[in-house]
Amino acid sequence: MYDNLQHPIFSIIKELAEQTNTECYVIGGYVRDYIMRRPFKNDVDIVVVGSGIEFATLLGEKIHTKVSVYKNFGTAMLVFEGLNVEFVGARRESYRADSRKPIVEDGTLGDDQNRRDFTINAMAFSLNKADYGTLVDPFEGVKDLEQRIIRTPLDPIETFSDDPLRMMRAIRFATQLNFKIDIEAIKAITDTKERIKIISKERIIDEINKIILSPKPSVGFKYLFDTGLLELIFPAMYNLHGVDIIDGKGHKDNFYHTLEVLDNVCELSEDLWLRWAAIMHDIAKPATKRFDKKLGWTFHGHEDRGARMVPKLFAELKLPLNEKMKFVQKLVQLHLRPIVLAQDMVTDSAVRRLLFEADDDIDALMMLCHADVTTKNEFKKKKYRQNFELVKQKLKDVEERDKIRNWQPPISGEDIMTLFGLTPGRVVGQLKNLIREAILEGDIPNSRVEAYQYLVRKAGDMGLEVKQEIPLEISNS
Repeated sequence: MYDNLQHPIFSIIKELAEQTNTECYVIGGYVRDYIMRRPFKNDVDIVVVGSGIEFATLLGEKIHTKVSVYKNFGTAMLVFEGLNVEFVGARRESYRADSRKPIVEDGTLGDDQNRRDFTINAMAFSLNKADYGTLVDPFEGVKDLEQRIIRTPLDPIETFSDDPLRMMRAIRFATQLNFKIDIEAIKAITDTKERIKIISKERIIDEINKIILSPKPSVGFKYLFDTGLLELIFPAMYNLHGVDIIDGKGHKDNFYHTLEVLDNVCELSEDLWLRWAAIMHDIAKPATKRFDKKLGWTFHGHEDRGARMVPKLFAELKLPLNEKMKFVQKLVQLHLRPIVLAQDMVTDSAVRRLLFEADDDIDALMMLCHADVTTKNEFKKKKYRQNFELVKQKLKDVEERDKIRNWQPPISGEDIMTLFGLTPGRVVGQLKNLIREAILEGDIPNSRVEAYQYLVRKAGDMGLEVKQEIPLEISNS
């Protein structure tokens, strides 16, 4: 009975509960994960029948530990032997139609379990001497764990209408745990989906990111799509759905293709932003879709249009507008390039340009492009994957020889101004571009000496003369 409460904090709480004649229970995720035999997390929620803040304060004095009190939320937290323990008083809640912030009253353990989002999160272990370690499971959460079902303790319409974020949490838990959502809960989400509009975008994107970081995010996005939530919270992704047919010619459904690419990326990397790049890589296809009687459906320029869409979409979704966004934008812009290289004869010049533009993100780009091969034609898939291996080897060979990644021009703008007695301006930029293009095209090596000789020759053609020599022994590093 006591194996589930091995951490010493639980027995200490039991002693204090007995001394103060207080009922205490550990509830929620700790109980769920213990029963599922999932890895133990460092966060524990304790329900106190009475004042959670007062009990936590007494416990802090007993174990000589600082207690953080959050009066607005009626909670208190302390850290003990690496465990974050949060205390809250048992309560009953009622809601107004225009808010997810409840009207709170003191309640019993049963009241507190009633207000929980899902049956699997409403289970509790007693921390009281009389029945220490006993499972309190009024809604058959253990049965739902066994059947791998997400179900609400009470009427799902009421549960989701009261706090619409629970709709996102239901889908997130189903995705993380690989569970199914109860059919009545699915119907309730569909019926109450408009209520999601009262939830802040910051809370919504937090749940979306947790879905994306799951082992198979497509599970969650299919639920979001099927319930109608996706159209409300991320319409640009929703708009990828659908297939048009003209003259008997159709195209693949870009929504389900995107989900397949996303799942493929998840098998290769846990990086959240690479996964976002998978979501965004074809985001502009609806805007660039055209029908050509000879070619069929085309999406010309969707990579450029998509890259331009990324900053606006990140802003709308409340995602960071920093280097993370720029990383996603770069991969969207370049995601077709390795595929083109894989289809054609790979030239050193094309590889140098890709290395130059992708820079340190070349490995992530190659993972995205590998994931983007979703054809059901096994011959085509095998051919593409073989060609990708050729491209990767070529990338390695060219990088080792030409050192293009993290490229810095061997002759700087300051060098050019000193050399020809110029001031900052268009001519300096033209000369820098001449050097860059010559190196990328393979006309000259990525070397300061060769770049200098090439520059003097080209500048002479433009009527410029050397005014002051520059040192050539400076390394390119």
